[in-house]
Amino acid sequence: MSTPSNTVPGSPLESHVIAPAVIPATRRMYWSVRRELWENRSLYLAPLAVAALILVASLIGTIHLPGKLHDPSLDPAQQQELIEQPYTFAALLLMFTTFVVGVFYCVDALQGERRDRSILFWKSLPVSDLMTVLSKASIPFVVLPLVTFAVTVVTQGIMLLLGSARLLGSGQSATLWTHVSLFQMSVMLLYHLVAVHALWWAPLWGWLLLVSAWARRAAFLWVTLPLLAIGILEKIAFNTSHFAAMLEYRFLGGPEGVASSGNGISMASLTPANPGHFLTSPGLWIGLAFAAACLAAAVRLRHYREPI
Repeated sequence: MSTPSNTVPGSPLESHVIAPAVIPATRRMYWSVRRELWENRSLYLAPLAVAALILVASLIGTIHLPGKLHDPSLDPAQQQELIEQPYTFAALLLMFTTFVVGVFYCVDALQGERRDRSILFWKSLPVSDLMTVLSKASIPFVVLPLVTFAVTVVTQGIMLLLGSARLLGSGQSATLWTHVSLFQMSVMLLYHLVAVHALWWAPLWGWLLLVSAWARRAAFLWVTLPLLAIGILEKIAFNTSHFAAMLEYRFLGGPEGVASSGNGISMASLTPANPGHFLTSPGLWIGLAFAAACLAAAVRLRHYREPI
């Protein structure tokens, strides 16, 4: 038998009963993402450290800047490429840094909370497995591209100011601004980060999070060994390399519609030339469907997985 309540209906005590607070889903998502940033400071400290090294190297490189602007052996196109090279290299180095950080983060994202047993605490909070996995997936899909963009733009802006200050001492302060289009570089960088890092590499992030949710130990081995096994078995059985070619096309070759430029290292050579063709390409949507399937499986696995 249940014990009857001592509260009289309609009494003042009943009116003071406090209902549980309802936290909006957007606020729970916001604090879940902030939790990831608190626990993984390398997400922004690593790009900042690399940006500081780039600025030191750029400061040293400004010594030879006046000679680059007045080299009679270079035509205007070569001169333009030579001046823009440090800015392009800075963007590529920062993108590589955040890519590596993203890989390490995803591999440890769901396995780490089982290893240190903090999953017991986080599951006691009013945050579902779906929201937890989505908050972790937002790091490589949203947060890291934004961090890369912000740090790169600020770094390139400071590099431009350092170069202009160096030329100011040579009486050519306005020359560098006519050779470097910071706005155009920023637009191309943002497009590249959204198209390639967030959308085209979505299967990679989904696969890493799935393995992190499943593996008990040695997650990096489980990330790579199945892929290597499939490629080796295909080669032995059929003497073909279609699976290896698919992986190379997805992660090394670039998205469909990438501009084939022979101008060396440039952001244009790594970015889809035609946004319409890129957004309607089957490879993009197949990859997004695969990433969604991996995230759904990761949500299911987190629900049943116990601490290691």
